[in-house]
Amino acid sequence: MVKRYTAGARLYDVLSGEHLVYRAGRVAGIDALRLQRGDIVLDLGCGTGLNLPLLLERVGTEGHVIGLDRSSSMLAVASDRVRSHGWSNVSLLEADALLLNPAQITSIALREGGRSRFDAAFSSYAMSVFDDWMPAWALIRAVVRPGGRAGIVDMALPTGAAAVFAPLARLACAAGGADITARPWQALEREAADAEHTVLRGGHIHAVTGTLP
Repeated sequence: MVKRYTAGARLYDVLSGEHLVYRAGRVAGIDALRLQRGDIVLDLGCGTGLNLPLLLERVGTEGHVIGLDRSSSMLAVASDRVRSHGWSNVSLLEADALLLNPAQITSIALREGGRSRFDAAFSSYAMSVFDDWMPAWALIRAVVRPGGRAGIVDMALPTGAAAVFAPLARLACAAGGADITARPWQALEREAADAEHTVLRGGHIHAVTGTLP
């Protein structure tokens, strides 16, 4: 899976259908996180850094975003994005979320923001790519403070009238190595009493946010 993203990292933003389809999920999910200026946020599976401008707009220069991804090639693109914008409050970490010791990233939160845990975590179109997304969810639960926010945006098959686009959705997910049946947002719905669920693009995109106990 990492090889797939390594090979296409430089073309990912162009070929992924970001502006036509998937950006809407990022915007909806990050809006619903209700971030505050000064928040420290984990972007799990940050890829090329497409979430960064949206997150930084909300946390301001007082906040900090830590982007985590296991693909060095994707992170290289994200690093270029950080440099080109002159963002000084972004840290990028190459690591596998399924194997990572939470202390490896909470130490960054402590160093950069003086807090031992994150105010929020966000993951978009990443957890469905993992062979097993449950360890990634366990990581989020371990590093976000009680009362902090979490958001998951991911994909499912279109429904209703949009079901005619199901073959295209399957093709897009297969090209990216995503399991379109994974539905990782269900963990957040189970654990957050105030979970908000937004469905976009005919049921293809699901954005779920909530407060963690």
